[in-house]
Amino acid sequence: MIMITMMISMMIIFIALIMMLIASILSKKTYMDREKNSPFECGFDPINSARLPFSIQFFLIAVIFLIFDVEIALLFPMIMIMKISNLITMMSTSMFFIFILLIGLYHEWNKGALNWKYWEFS
Repeated sequence: MIMITMMISMMIIFIALIMMLIASILSKKTYMDREKNSPFECGFDPINSARLPFSIQFFLIAVIFLIFDVEIALLFPMIMIMKISNLITMMSTSMFFIFILLIGLYHEWNKGALNWKYWEFS
């Protein structure tokens, strides 16, 4: 029963991917025009880039948040499976998983990724 459900899900995903690929190939937006891609319609080239610089500290905090968010998403099924599986095996697997994440956190802390740098504006 589970195998049939997985096969149907995989077939639906495969068909959806094929349909998206065909739609992107046949789309009229694949033809790129230089004027449509230019940042301004006035005819002048921009002096500065339209993109603003992004602080690397925000990026590091976002990556750390993403890692621990995925950790929580992976720990919830482990908690649910503990009821029906061997307790010692599940505890050792969970502890090993948390240990690896704590090693990663220690490494990030040791490298200074968690140290927020304060900038003084004068």
